Amino acid sequence: MLLKFFLNANSSGYLRGLEQEFGESSNSIRLELNRFEKAGMLVSYSKGNKKFFQANRKHPLFNEIHNIVLKHIGFDTIINNVIEKLGDVKQVYISGDFALGKDSQIIDLILVGDINQQYLIQLVQKAEKLITRKIRFIIFQNYKEVDLKQLDTNPLLVWEDEN
Repeated sequence: MLLKFFLNANSSGYLRGLEQEFGESSNSIRLELNRFEKAGMLVSYSKGNKKFFQANRKHPLFNEIHNIVLKHIGFDTIINNVIEKLGDVKQVYISGDFALGKDSQIIDLILVGDINQQYLIQLVQKAEKLITRKIRFIIFQNYKEVDLKQLDTNPLLVWEDEN
């Protein structure tokens, strides 16, 4: 359950919705949510008569947990291997449903940098066959071109050049 919140920190959920999503009893989910909130890993807010929870981005372990979640899913290995051959990649984002923690038949990627587009197209074609999902991508040459708020409400940064 915590994976959902730490895959995309902008994702939130409420008790009944999480109960349906995970097929667990509301009591067991409530106990876990309260434990994570007490530990400071989740924060909550009320909207109407519902109490929503989401990851606490200010928690000192947020970045570490977020990275562990990405490693668990396998994104980190795929991205690091591919990035080396793609060119001068500055950032990679996942957007759309996957960024919201929802499964989808379409994976939306946003890449920033000087990208070898021919190699990227080859990779996308191979990956689509392996994962039986469609991969869409958009490339921005530099940071100044990127206005992620216009593209998607919740892009998820999955890789960034540390240099």
